[in-house]
Amino acid sequence: MYQHKSKTFKGFAAKYNCEKLVYFEAFDSINSAIEREKQIKNYKRYKKIYLIEKENPNWIDMSDGWLFYFD
Repeated sequence: MYQHKSKTFKGFAAKYNCEKLVYFEAFDSINSAIEREKQIKNYKRYKKIYLIEKENPNWIDMSDGWLFYFD
């Protein structure tokens, strides 16, 4: 989240101001997380919106209150 909010990398997140965490899933293994990320990336937009709104109907920033230090 720090990298997204500080726009450390000049990629998609920086270009489109993606700095709000509205959905996440936790995994015990990196391989499971990568597999799930690939699965979600293949979803149509409406299905991604459904996942978000099921857990976070008001689209609040779930990283609010996390401490970040910007230079």
